[in-house]
Amino acid sequence: MEQQTFIGRQPVMDAKQQIIGYEFFFRHSGDAQSAVFVDDIKNSASVLLTTIDQMHDEWKLGDKLAFINVNAEMLASELIELMPPEKTVLEVLRYVVVDDAVIARCKQLKELKYKISLDNPHLSNAPDGLATLADFIKIDFQSVDEASALKLFIHYNAPSVKLVAEKLETYEQFKSSQEIGFKCYQGYYFSRPETITAKVINPSFDSVLHILNLVSQDADNDVIEAGFKRDVTLSFKLLRYINSVGFGLSCEVQSLNHAFSILGRNQLYRWLTLLMVTAGNNSTSPVLMKTSITRGRLTELLGEGYFEKRDRDNLFIVGVFSLLDAILKMPMDDVLEKLQLPEAINDALHKREGIYGPFLKLTEACEVANSSEILALAESLQLDASKVNQSHIAALAWTESLGI
Repeated sequence: MEQQTFIGRQPVMDAKQQIIGYEFFFRHSGDAQSAVFVDDIKNSASVLLTTIDQMHDEWKLGDKLAFINVNAEMLASELIELMPPEKTVLEVLRYVVVDDAVIARCKQLKELKYKISLDNPHLSNAPDGLATLADFIKIDFQSVDEASALKLFIHYNAPSVKLVAEKLETYEQFKSSQEIGFKCYQGYYFSRPETITAKVINPSFDSVLHILNLVSQDADNDVIEAGFKRDVTLSFKLLRYINSVGFGLSCEVQSLNHAFSILGRNQLYRWLTLLMVTAGNNSTSPVLMKTSITRGRLTELLGEGYFEKRDRDNLFIVGVFSLLDAILKMPMDDVLEKLQLPEAINDALHKREGIYGPFLKLTEACEVANSSEILALAESLQLDASKVNQSHIAALAWTESLGI
């Protein structure tokens, strides 16, 4: 069987939890270990490059950087020079033997405007001379305690480098990294925060929830419009999304009634899901909002060969709403009690089951660096790596086009 390579990703964010880039990982069929420990890392970068090329030869990720893991062979290869220099961060893996040739190559790549990231130099043989070339240095919070993390921060901190606290799994680790002084972060904590404690929904979210339920009950347009008037910012946000590049309309929509007439109820509900995850008046982290929206688009794209338009809209809703428990800070069961959703959507959100469940599971697997589920899930849905990877990059690009 021909080996397939699947792209995974994890966001890298700044102090305000705004995404500054994505670290792209690669999972190979038949590879039981982490994708960074494979001999054909050249092929990994080639897959990413090919996928982006198939997006019409343009950098579709806006101002976001692409962090690409490189070993010594990959670092020396001319292949990496096909990636756009201003948008590419070459992350030198910790097991790379740093010699004069590696340092010279990093200097050359810096001159070409590539950025260099060091993957936990304290766990490798990387001399401090290489650290002076680094734009980013990552510290693995799963491999050090707080005291050691502080020492490493003091040792590597410099005006020319951004220190990234990575593999943050818990709120305590995140707060510890903040207190030490880290200003960039990465880890699974940000897609599944632990602060699920709210008993009452934030009023901003509650307004959108009210409108969502009006639409699902097929209320009259004037009743729905009155729902929007409960929060004046919602009308502005809805019209902004509809008029964004991602929606692709040929004319500008200037009023709610115009939007209602153009969208129809299914599309209106779809765009209300975006309002639901962005309505928190700064109570929701930007990375959580973008992750939920990307989930919606990726889940939809993965299912486009299986479903008609209405069901594809439902796939979008499933993906976006899959993080509502984290966004609303309450258990998913409580969230679903407040939403009047079709049974198939509830099954996907509650149990990852039903007709939409497998597509959401594959979307979530794309967010995990070493997920062994990607291949099995893709095969079960008869999706090859090319389709999954193109959909993945397209979903990220679509989210960027919304300007959120």
